[in-house]
Amino acid sequence: MKAILKPTITLLLLVLSLACFEQSTAQVKPSRLYAQNKRKPAKKKYLYPTAKEEQGSEQYKEFSRILAQANVVFNPPKGFKEIQAPNDEDFLFDYALEIPDQDFEVWYQVKSQRQNYVSYEQGRYDTDKQTENPDSLYINMSRAQATAFTGERENPLKIIPPNVLKRFKADAGKSYLLSLPDIPATKHYKYALLIMLQRNHKGTIMAVCFTNDKGPEFFKNVDKASNCLKFKQ
Repeated sequence: MKAILKPTITLLLLVLSLACFEQSTAQVKPSRLYAQNKRKPAKKKYLYPTAKEEQGSEQYKEFSRILAQANVVFNPPKGFKEIQAPNDEDFLFDYALEIPDQDFEVWYQVKSQRQNYVSYEQGRYDTDKQTENPDSLYINMSRAQATAFTGERENPLKIIPPNVLKRFKADAGKSYLLSLPDIPATKHYKYALLIMLQRNHKGTIMAVCFTNDKGPEFFKNVDKASNCLKFKQ
């Protein structure tokens, strides 16, 4: 009788052990899955909102309206943060960006010349209504803005070459590398690069980039800040 009971007891103990093992396994697996799901999300590359993330601002909406009138495309550059553009009698700009924690910012001004060109065509043969050709206004506009920044009537300029104009789908353009006076209006920046682009019968684009250091990093940032705008076909 004892010989019969011994295998039975052994079998019963084996069944109970398997049942306990399955129960403990069932309890461990969900906790492991939960631990995996509790992993911390990856940190964002930038601590500040990018310009693209701030496209709901009133400033951006108004800038978008102006861009559409001038037939201009704008793709906010990565790593830039929207700031308030100056809007006073000395400096009137539509949109502005900065690179957080760096001495760099850019102001944009975009103007449509369509209505001016219509008026020009209407008064072209009327001596009482004749006006300056809108396609040449960018020359005086850029010169006047450079003077507003430096206080000097004459500032060294460069003609933007055709291969660069092609990138922006522009017909003409000029640039000024300016040394700035130490004033609050330009936030005490030392230098500015003013870029002016013209698309015949359409409009103008002005981008002014500010820095305290004219080193290679500045011109890399200028490329990012200026290449985000171009005229449509």
